[in-house]
Amino acid sequence: MITRNDPCWCGSGQKWKKCHFPLPGPQSRSELAEQYLKKYGIILKSAEQVQGIRQACRLAAQILDKTCKLAKAGMTTNELNAFAHRLHLEAGAIPAPLGYGTPSFPKSICTSLNDVICHGIPNDIPLKEGDILNIDVTCILNGYYGDCSRMVAIGNIDAIKQKVIDVSFESLMRAVALLKPGMMILEIGNAIESFATGQGCSVVNQFVGHGTGIHFHEAPQIPHHYNQIKIPLAPGMTFTIEPMINAGTRDGYVDSKDHWTARTMDGKPSAQWEHTLLITENGHEILTVMD
Repeated sequence: MITRNDPCWCGSGQKWKKCHFPLPGPQSRSELAEQYLKKYGIILKSAEQVQGIRQACRLAAQILDKTCKLAKAGMTTNELNAFAHRLHLEAGAIPAPLGYGTPSFPKSICTSLNDVICHGIPNDIPLKEGDILNIDVTCILNGYYGDCSRMVAIGNIDAIKQKVIDVSFESLMRAVALLKPGMMILEIGNAIESFATGQGCSVVNQFVGHGTGIHFHEAPQIPHHYNQIKIPLAPGMTFTIEPMINAGTRDGYVDSKDHWTARTMDGKPSAQWEHTLLITENGHEILTVMD
């Protein structure tokens, strides 16, 4: 059994007592927030912050829903991007992806088509019958972030594409159903990978979910594959779960020209669904749902 002075299981090189040793029982919510920020870099949100994040998430879900309903054969992803961008502006919000990162992401939403795992860039190629498309919306409203994505089938799709869509959605919802204070982060990825591989699919391990709300990307990382992150969930945590499920190999590569678009190595389809979640005192709340 590991002792306080043994090397930490995470590989940091520090002693367990200085790294991931379990936190003592806090006396108040503010003490817990201080401990999580100091020990893990995780921001436990206040009631005021949660309300701001909830509003941003509600708007992101609304924009996503309207944009997904517009997607059909013959329409381009650039047209979807322009539509979503206008909805942001009309709501007094900012599309978080636009100008994000290095090199700067050039569009307001991500549109990941067929074998694209994530971070697809909208373009002028028309959608066609049989395509599957992930639309990912992150908006900034009054300084708070809401992040979500959904799959869209363009007309009739083949059985493999339908399977990867269904497995991705079920993987997400199985993980969400488990969420509660005290649950270890590792249990999220374990639940997703055990289900997805049991269905004959693979789980991408190059990209992860993440804390969000105050910033676009915060601690902690939320892997969707088997892992050993023994950080307990706590009330006030807000983060995404966004399993990327492939029909073939889990391996992918990032386009060497745009440095954003990630595709499956074998060219087989990939699917992703995403919600932003809040850990409550007794369980969880899905923040990116429609009213």
